[in-house]
Amino acid sequence: MPHVLIVDDEVNIRRVLAAMLKREGYEVTTAADGEQALAVLAKTPVHVVVSDLVMPRLGGMDLLRRVAADFPDVPVIVITAHGSVDSAVAALKAGAFDYITKPFEQEELKKVIAKASRAHDLERQNVHGAPEEPDRSTPLVGASPSMHAVHEMVARVADSPSTVLITGESGTGKELIAKALHRGSSRRDKPLIKVNCAAIPRDLVESELFGYERGAFTGAVGAKPGRFELADTGTLFLDEIGEVPVEMQVKLLRALQESEFERVGGIKTLHVDVRLVAATNRDLKQAIAEGRFREDLYYRLAVVPIALPPLRERREDIPLLVKHFIEKYDQRLGKHVEGIEDEALSLLMSYSWPGNIRELENLMERSVLFADTALIQASALPDGLRERGPHTPPAPVSAVGPLAPLTAPSGASMKEIVRQAQAELEKELIARALEETSGNVTRAAKRLQISRKSLQVKMKELGLRGTGEDE
Repeated sequence: MPHVLIVDDEVNIRRVLAAMLKREGYEVTTAADGEQALAVLAKTPVHVVVSDLVMPRLGGMDLLRRVAADFPDVPVIVITAHGSVDSAVAALKAGAFDYITKPFEQEELKKVIAKASRAHDLERQNVHGAPEEPDRSTPLVGASPSMHAVHEMVARVADSPSTVLITGESGTGKELIAKALHRGSSRRDKPLIKVNCAAIPRDLVESELFGYERGAFTGAVGAKPGRFELADTGTLFLDEIGEVPVEMQVKLLRALQESEFERVGGIKTLHVDVRLVAATNRDLKQAIAEGRFREDLYYRLAVVPIALPPLRERREDIPLLVKHFIEKYDQRLGKHVEGIEDEALSLLMSYSWPGNIRELENLMERSVLFADTALIQASALPDGLRERGPHTPPAPVSAVGPLAPLTAPSGASMKEIVRQAQAELEKELIARALEETSGNVTRAAKRLQISRKSLQVKMKELGLRGTGEDE
């Protein structure tokens, strides 16, 4: 049963909203101000927060910032008194999921809360029920060749108006790239409006993106701007763009090409200046072939494509990420963890990370929280990880003889031995794959279950060359 926290200093509003939501099947807790709300959040799992902006002691904006920092997986819906676009933009920039205006229609509030609850569940289900991806303060961490290429691309295109399409598996940090693009642009002081397209019911996508006029449909008691309007002069980030219904893609394409649209139920054409960044973990080209995504929209989105590699293809970044997350959660949780044992790091390096950086961050937060020693030990890691459980992929290349023995320098640490072993293993596997495919890089990449580009980077790094026509 989803749990909703209502925060408002007016007791009658708390009572009315609580009664309405309980009838809808929600579990409800109320708080009179932001300080009471934080006390509830510290003790009770909450799915959605609905908060007024103007309250004594700790107001709605301060509460919103605290929730965004300390409980990033909990969406916050703010209630604005006058329907001011300025206050709505400020709240959305601070991390609000959505906003409603007083006086509000109960049906509208129900839909927004249902959407927020669905978004909360989608985020937590991305990786084995774990919390959402690295939070708003997480920087882009990584020194591998593939991430170096990503950093260079972000730096080159950040201050351009061109549309960017970020692709990658769930948990690879697509939202972090979107934030980096916004921060590196001349729009950095303007709104960054984020929309999770997968969390919007199909019948609400148009009104969510383009807004609506009063009376446009039942429950539309007042006009409301959409996300395109709120992002005017700033950046609009459409996450999970592949979930936009086909019938809405035509209007989205027009908005991108012409920078104009109409609200639902409206006749006035609105013009905006918006830089669009989109992201998806789906194969949009396959969706095009299946008729689920428009080809013209795809090419309009993919003016600048940025592909994020999965963590298993950039294992050399794992020590850097582990160090970053230990420092982050050691400070946040008030612990005294200084690092990680070599044996534990070795296990992290050998794991396949199906949930990517999000899964690694969740594990490190848990490890820091329960650590009883200065160094995180291998025995403290989950059993499945210690046993190289079911997520570890099978060797993609057939065995053609024993691996070369590892020769480590005398006095080398476990970490150095692990790094050398990984490099030697990678070189051996790539060499075998190239031999078995007569040097064909594309076929070797498929056999190794990595991208062709990643294989080429590794070959250059390890001094290997293909011999076939595909080199």
